[in-house]
Amino acid sequence: MSSEFPIVIEGITNRFGDHVIHEDLSLTVRKGEILGVVGGSGSGKSVLMRSIIGLQHPQEGSIEVLGHSMTHPDRAQSGIDVRSRWGVLFQGGALFSTLTVAENVEVPLREFYPEITDQLRHEIALYKVKLSGLPEDAAAKYPSELSGGMRKRAGLARALALDPELLFLDEPTAGLDPIGAAAFDALTLELQETLGLTVFLITHDLDTLHEICDRVAVIADQRVIAVGTIEELIATDHPWIQEYFNGPRGRAAAASQDRAKAMDISAQGKA
Repeated sequence: MSSEFPIVIEGITNRFGDHVIHEDLSLTVRKGEILGVVGGSGSGKSVLMRSIIGLQHPQEGSIEVLGHSMTHPDRAQSGIDVRSRWGVLFQGGALFSTLTVAENVEVPLREFYPEITDQLRHEIALYKVKLSGLPEDAAAKYPSELSGGMRKRAGLARALALDPELLFLDEPTAGLDPIGAAAFDALTLELQETLGLTVFLITHDLDTLHEICDRVAVIADQRVIAVGTIEELIATDHPWIQEYFNGPRGRAAAASQDRAKAMDISAQGKA
């Protein structure tokens, strides 16, 4: 089961005091896909991601990641081991401000592979920095010396440190200009195809959803109300989905995607 569906969530409930974030939420993520996750403000997108990676414990339901239970107490050790098989880019990058970019990337290497030499660890960090699209000299810089887009890429380099099977991205293009956001989308797609990643992508960026996501999961009414391609979602009659994808910004993103496809077809014809 885990080889086909690396993430399986069944009937989870998350609440903080009397405030219910999720109730009977279920979701299955397919291997090798980029799954976009959308929802209104406060719908619990980041809480869901934190639940999957074990930072938030649901009051009810079950979560399995790569065949390991993240909610069953008798299998807690499995949860610790499986964390070496994913990488996380938190919103804002969440870099350690007193460490250089390379030292940030080395943190998970030190935690999970303390036996490797300092030289090898540094070489791996440099490779991941370049893999994320940063220049090599960025490795010696501190987060405060980087632009917002570069900090995102530094966070991505750290998320890739352990050669993960799963990549979690929380609003990776938030705060980026359109050119920077498009470049990050292209990088995400390239890494997914090259490394065979399964990507769990929280975003509100409609261009990102159209450009790189295989499917989109919509969180509303405290649960996942629909999962599918954008075309499949638009065919549903839920008011939030219609407002989100068929509103002015949704139509603009769809039109932009159509123009891009037409240009690609035209270029192929000329070639």
